[in-house]
Amino acid sequence: MSDFRKLSDNVFASPQIELADIESAKAAGMAMIINNRPDGEDPSAPQGDKIAEAAQAAGLEYVSIPIGHGGFSEPQIDAMIKALDEARGPALAYCRSGTRSTLLWALAQAKLGVHPDTITQSAMAAGYDVSPIRAMLDMLAGR
Repeated sequence: MSDFRKLSDNVFASPQIELADIESAKAAGMAMIINNRPDGEDPSAPQGDKIAEAAQAAGLEYVSIPIGHGGFSEPQIDAMIKALDEARGPALAYCRSGTRSTLLWALAQAKLGVHPDTITQSAMAAGYDVSPIRAMLDMLAGR
């Protein structure tokens, strides 16, 4: 069952997706799947290679930017910016709950100069709390 939450016009976050969710994502207009979950984190969940195969079979782009529980790095933020910039349409980013995907999106937006208040409001509207990284958002946005 898909739970795609709108962060912006072109970015959605989701808890762990199943292979059947790939078709739902395509039907919802997604052009790219971004996997923010490290392989092996939950051995019972579909791993990245299976999601990648299903996405490619459905004609969707696939990018893996795994975020462990250790936090975020600048190369991960830059990879998210690049993926979203290169996407041919809306992107669906997922992890276990959607939180890490949302936080990575938020950091990428801040680095691009989006005001942290705008980012916070968009995340909250989707049901995600970015307050744990607010200081990083402010720093990246130059506030």
